[in-house]
This record gives sequence, C-alpha cells and structure tokens, in this order.
Amino acid sequence: YPNPFNPVTTLRYDLPQNGLVNITVYDMLGNVINELVNEIQNSGYKSILWNATNNQGQPVSTGVYLYSIEAGNFRSTKKMMFLK
Repeated sequence: YPNPFNPVTTLRYDLPQNGLVNITVYDMLGNVINELVNEIQNSGYKSILWNATNNQGQPVSTGVYLYSIEAGNFRSTKKMMFLK
C-alpha cells in the first residue's frame, strides 16, 4: 500500500507463528532488486517499507516490480508499480 506508489510503499504481512521470513523485490525479468527481510521473526502483524532502491541504495527505474514473501511453507508473490 499504496499501489502505484511514489516514493515509498509499505508491505504488510501477518505471521501465524515464529519463523524465518524472506521478503524479496524482483524486476519483471526475475532479477533480485532488493532483499528487504531475511531473518527469524516472532508471530504477529508486521510491515516493512520499501523506498524504491536496490540493494546498493540506488533508486530504481519507474516500472512494475514483484515482491515475494516466504515464511515456512507459505509463499506469495504480488505486483506493485513504481511511478516517478
């Protein structure tokens, strides 16, 4: 939320139990743009901000991006659009 966004978006998720969480942003070619979360987290409602930068802190181009949330056996991928 929001989608489309400029310059920051919030990814929200709910963990039913403690576990390893991985949230990664990809471009439409499947290249990793930014790994936002890769850690063990406690259960509960969580959110993470993405400021449209890559792993090196450089701004990304306008376009459609995918983000993947993995936790235990759960995996979900969704689209988001970045507009400048």
